[in-house]
Amino acid sequence: MIRLAAALAALSVTAPSLADDHAGDWSIVLHGGAGVIERGDMDAETETAYREALDAAIRRGGEILAEGGDAMDAVEAVIRILEDDPKFNAGIGAVFTSGGANELDSSIMRGSDMQAGAASGVTNVRHPISLARAVLENSPHVMLQGEGAETFAEEQELELVEPAYFFTERRWASMVRAVRRMGLPIPPRPEGAPEAEPIREGALDLMEREHAFGTVGVVALDQSGELVAGTSTGGTTAKRWGRVGDSPIIGAGTYATPICGVSATGTGEYFIRLNVAARICTQLEVLGEGEGTGQAAADSVIQDGLTEMGGDGGIVMLGHGEPIWSYNTAGMYRASMVSSGEVVVSIYGDEP
Repeated sequence: MIRLAAALAALSVTAPSLADDHAGDWSIVLHGGAGVIERGDMDAETETAYREALDAAIRRGGEILAEGGDAMDAVEAVIRILEDDPKFNAGIGAVFTSGGANELDSSIMRGSDMQAGAASGVTNVRHPISLARAVLENSPHVMLQGEGAETFAEEQELELVEPAYFFTERRWASMVRAVRRMGLPIPPRPEGAPEAEPIREGALDLMEREHAFGTVGVVALDQSGELVAGTSTGGTTAKRWGRVGDSPIIGAGTYATPICGVSATGTGEYFIRLNVAARICTQLEVLGEGEGTGQAAADSVIQDGLTEMGGDGGIVMLGHGEPIWSYNTAGMYRASMVSSGEVVVSIYGDEP
């Protein structure tokens, strides 16, 4: 306990130095999932739609930060945008379990005091990231799950929806295809779902590759030096037995300290076992502040540790305010923006 208290005290003293060194600066970075995303797999219209969605989301976060807004608001606002976009596996457009349900997970963490909130397995909360924030701010707990999390969401007057709100035909078709391969019965179509419509097999092939590890996440640093990381996901297609991945687990899928914030997307079982997000931030503390240390910290965990264990996926990160990403898949939907106004939007592995 003494060592833990000392460690937390050491972290807290670094918070003012980050604000002092980067006074007035802000930065934000996001991801929209990683997988086998290669040039030629998407038609021009689809690629443009993804780039425009990433660009709009990152610019909204930048707008909040540029106006002096806090990092918590920026992270929540951007993730809510992505949760409302059916192209991404979070909120509407989330994947289905093998039982035909959408079970949503989310988490958020503030670096200055390392407070965190998370929710798992919710089915009727329109914006799971807002639920995670409510857990952080208005409950004595870190993680709530299932019916209890939904009851808390109702008490917090968060927007609730019918489960069919999250339904998309392509996610349903992808689940049906997966359970057939698994030799499982096809679940009944959800009550309130729209009439079935045809989905091209080629589109399903692309979706399974590009969103093999679909999750959305944002890390933001505001002008006061506050750092916040958040993550939201629908999990994995045709997951069974109430499976929970890394996204709602603090330290695995989301983590923040006064100098480091990480949001992950990938094979959650590996990210949990490696404690990926926290491990990267710990590695950054060891390496210290300097050119390339943030990238080195991220790569040492993703390119070395995760790859060697056999896991796939990636992270976005702010290390000492610098936007960083690292992934061992062919591509990752990603974007960043800094106070100078520079915006980067990338999809493929051969882009910056």
